[in-house]
Amino acid sequence: MNPYQDILVLVKALKSKDKSAFAYLYDNYSAALYGIVLKIVDDEEDANDVLQEAFINIWKSIDTFDEKRGTTLFTWMLNIARNKAIDRLRQKNRSTVNQKEHSIVSINNPHLNVSHIKTDTIGLKPIINKLKQEYQEIIELHYFKGLTHQEITEITQLPLGTVKTRIRSAITELKQVFGT
Repeated sequence: MNPYQDILVLVKALKSKDKSAFAYLYDNYSAALYGIVLKIVDDEEDANDVLQEAFINIWKSIDTFDEKRGTTLFTWMLNIARNKAIDRLRQKNRSTVNQKEHSIVSINNPHLNVSHIKTDTIGLKPIINKLKQEYQEIIELHYFKGLTHQEITEITQLPLGTVKTRIRSAITELKQVFGT
């Protein structure tokens, strides 16, 4: 029997620095986070390093996680891993980020088809496909390509407020899909 079936029990164990809870967390979430990190850094060695840094950061900062803020544990961890991956890109070589952004701009059109992006490697593609098309585009650019809100406005030509609203709306829909 899994002692951490209730997420609140898992969080409480993590906050008390229970190593078995952390092992459970790593075993059950590392593959999904790795897939997202790999999408951003596009290098397996860097992705492994970033994933390790992210889990160290998760371990050290678990006390800052507050389920009352409306964020799930996975979303909180995803943001840590995503930010670490983006930091790695920027640290490694700013021109790499510019090349990735340029390639996104070059494929951009008002009806961007995100079906070619391989989010299915972590099983998210069917879930993302349940979102409205405009939400799919924003989620792909923000979470899987690692773009900032401002960068998304430049690519999509949408107002900043619209981008932020669509991200929030997409997250709300995803929470409904996950039942959280």
